[in-house]
Amino acid sequence: MVTSTPSDFHGFPVAALDFYDDLEMDNTKSFWAQHKHVYDEAVKAPMQALMAALTPEFAPDGQTAKIFRPYRDVRFAKDKTPYKTHQGAYVAVAPSTGFYVQVSAAGVRTGAGFYEASGERLSAFRDAVAHDRTGPELEKIVARLERSGVTVGGERLKTSPRGYDGDHSRIELLRHKTLTVGRDLGFGPEISTPELLDLVRKDWRGYRPLVEWVVAHSGI
Repeated sequence: MVTSTPSDFHGFPVAALDFYDDLEMDNTKSFWAQHKHVYDEAVKAPMQALMAALTPEFAPDGQTAKIFRPYRDVRFAKDKTPYKTHQGAYVAVAPSTGFYVQVSAAGVRTGAGFYEASGERLSAFRDAVAHDRTGPELEKIVARLERSGVTVGGERLKTSPRGYDGDHSRIELLRHKTLTVGRDLGFGPEISTPELLDLVRKDWRGYRPLVEWVVAHSGI
């Protein structure tokens, strides 16, 4: 396991949360232009430092973290506001699978899982869920995360997937088309301190068994 090392991350300043609070009220290009320096200094730079500290442990060799663009894709959206009201970052360990963190007016949230699956990959995932050896492993991982206060989410079918009995003991997991977990860290004072790095790292380490199970059993 990679041990903690000194980093340049010192937390997200209160100005980051205030920036997104104001952006929710005035999501316009003029507001962004006037406050872009706040975004750069209070949001983007700390997120880059946080990802630099986490990537050595969680990213595969040679991979870098992705810090998402702040601009919304409004081409097909009814909501034409131009900017996202949060800043997300992501460490991928496989296609559409990895670890996530974001900051917004609500504070910081961590997450992990797989966010998209092709038909072939989804079939492999469900076969592994249904298997009498690998399925109970995932069931235990998910139950352990839920007991620790983690929210389990993802896109799910309302009915049973084709080919699986609705009475299957793991039917709730079989209904998943994506599988994600997450936790709100909120906006307590530790968010603006270096301690936040340890909190995010702890959550990501807790999510790792789920991510590793998906990578091992989803035909990637």
